Amino acid sequence: MKTETETLAGETPGIAYELIVHRLEGSDASAPRAYIQAALHADERPGPAALHYLIPELVRAEAEGRLKGSLTLVPQANPIGAAQHMYSQHMGRFSTGNRQNFNRGFPVPDETGMRRLDQPASAVFADRRLKSRLLELADNHPIVLDLHCDDEGVQYLYVPDRLWPGMADLAACLDAEAAVLWHAGSDAAFEEAAFAQMRARAGEGDLAGLCCTTVELRGQLDVGPDLAQKDARGLYRFLVMRGVITDDGVRAAELGADFVAEPIAHVEMVRAPRGGTILYHVVPGDRVEAGQLLAEVVDRPGEPGGAVSVHAPQAGFVLTRRARRFIRMGDDLVKLVAKAPSPSARAGALED
Repeated sequence: MKTETETLAGETPGIAYELIVHRLEGSDASAPRAYIQAALHADERPGPAALHYLIPELVRAEAEGRLKGSLTLVPQANPIGAAQHMYSQHMGRFSTGNRQNFNRGFPVPDETGMRRLDQPASAVFADRRLKSRLLELADNHPIVLDLHCDDEGVQYLYVPDRLWPGMADLAACLDAEAAVLWHAGSDAAFEEAAFAQMRARAGEGDLAGLCCTTVELRGQLDVGPDLAQKDARGLYRFLVMRGVITDDGVRAAELGADFVAEPIAHVEMVRAPRGGTILYHVVPGDRVEAGQLLAEVVDRPGEPGGAVSVHAPQAGFVLTRRARRFIRMGDDLVKLVAKAPSPSARAGALED
């Protein structure tokens, strides 16, 4: 494995960031190449934890001649966000310098198929230059995995609908419980931009074998050796199944019988009607009926009428809930995956 440290200049004198990139060279030029990054939202740590256990297995495969396809790994893809702390709280989702979400606004090909990337010396904010560099690193890899997590949630994937059910093998290997399928976005998240480039290069060609996804590794606090090792084994198994690695001891996995795969328009973003303390009555992974109590929001503790009940707008699968237990009016309480479209569905990402 070769490790490179790239320097990303900051916006002011004396400020710079380091991006660590690992490259492993496969022995078969015709084998699939894979790109894996983690912690683009810098406060989401299950991805780096999983790669901590996966990378030694990949190095071993390379040393033993079992690595067929080349790999590019960026275990901590956002050094800018990693450095952002305010009053002891880590602020890893948005750039504090320009208020932009680190996983929005990636360069995508225009109607002619051309993509305009910022260069290291471009006179733009560092987060824009970082986004362009990450896309460059991911180019020419038919397998692109962006490891994230939610607040509190099950293991699930965001998948371009054109690649489903072809990517069911990844869901099975990771023991995921759900896939949210999207057709066309409007926010240019990393996954969207990477897949747009894949499609532009394929032209009218076949998309079979491509894999491009955001992997949600449960919740922000689901970070520990047991879960990280489980995720590392799942990623390793997937790479074996796709022919990146050879390992006769690894067998294919199957989706669970209760696996949920629905279009993104079927996700109900259940919002808080008041601000206050959240009392949840469901956990991620629950299946609920229309009208079932999901949560109470307590705004005037102990007083008559001091809490408001929040019910399921339709039957569905509880995908995620908030990690913090104090909420503002209008904030998202629960992501509920339903069988029918949500009346409040919108194009693009589910959350800012």
